Amino acid sequence: MLLTIDVGNTHTVLGLFDGEEIVEHWRISTDARRTADELAVLLQGLMGMHPLLGEELGDNIEGIAICSTVPSVLHELREVTRRYYGDIPAVLVEPGVKTGVPILMDNPKEVGADRIINALAAIELYGGPCVVVDFGTATTFDAVSARGEYVGGVIAPGIEISVEALGVKGAQLRKIELARPRSVIGKNTVEAMQAGILYGFAGQVDGVVRRMSVELADEPDDVTVIATGGLAPMVLGESPVIDEHEPWLTLIGLRLVYERNVARG
Repeated sequence: MLLTIDVGNTHTVLGLFDGEEIVEHWRISTDARRTADELAVLLQGLMGMHPLLGEELGDNIEGIAICSTVPSVLHELREVTRRYYGDIPAVLVEPGVKTGVPILMDNPKEVGADRIINALAAIELYGGPCVVVDFGTATTFDAVSARGEYVGGVIAPGIEISVEALGVKGAQLRKIELARPRSVIGKNTVEAMQAGILYGFAGQVDGVVRRMSVELADEPDDVTVIATGGLAPMVLGESPVIDEHEPWLTLIGLRLVYERNVARG
């Protein structure tokens, strides 16, 4: 069994693979204050009752793959793998780890590990050229060429950030539930805000992806658009440019990176 851990700014997603199949997954809040010991206890609580795993931490875990956008959490997870999984091969995605994805950026080290991992999984699953739209703390758009090169991207404020900003900065507005309104034209303040968020972000996705596709390929229609991230389902039905939805894209990418760095030598 392979344990994959994707640490984002807001949430951490864990996946358990049996071969190429993801058989279990968990989502927890990301807390940069957690120590390695606290993380180990949390992992034990999540995995301890799973039927495919034993009662002891690490039972039936044959490998670990981790990527993180939060350096302090990556540091603590490194300690977790050393202290509690010391005899298990572990891959932490950082400079020097083989991904097989050429990064055509002015400064490749600036690109978040999760974005490269997403690009790898997208190419493996769907081929190129493609655009990955990740609905997380930020909404990121990553462009991958037909040759599997990471050629650049776009970063925009995420859906939850926008909702919070409206609630904080709007004198007569408040934080709302992220839900689909009855209609585009809101009949009350809450529905008007929900419509602005949902249809505004859908329009943003359509506009950005179409412009990226023109630059990415001679035939923009040949570009496959893949959505991922926890908030992707909210926008899927309203954005016609999205071709595929893969909620576990980053975890799949981590599995592929593990195979390239450990399983295949």
